[in-house]
Amino acid sequence: MIELVRTNDPIVISFIEALMRDAGLAFFVADQNMSIMEGSLGVLPRRVLVAEDDVDEARRILIDAGFAAEMRDG
Repeated sequence: MIELVRTNDPIVISFIEALMRDAGLAFFVADQNMSIMEGSLGVLPRRVLVAEDDVDEARRILIDAGFAAEMRDG
């Protein structure tokens, strides 16, 4: 899987999850449960990963939705 976004903002993560789900793309949000380790402070970022075959479409969807600045290079 390829990392698309890394953020501490749960609203951004939730919105991106909805976009990927609506598009029918395979995705995974990594590090969701790290709040247990950090004491629920929201310090550690969560990562949105998509299947390698879907990365171009996922990037296009994020750009169209105004999340270009949130995307990781690569």
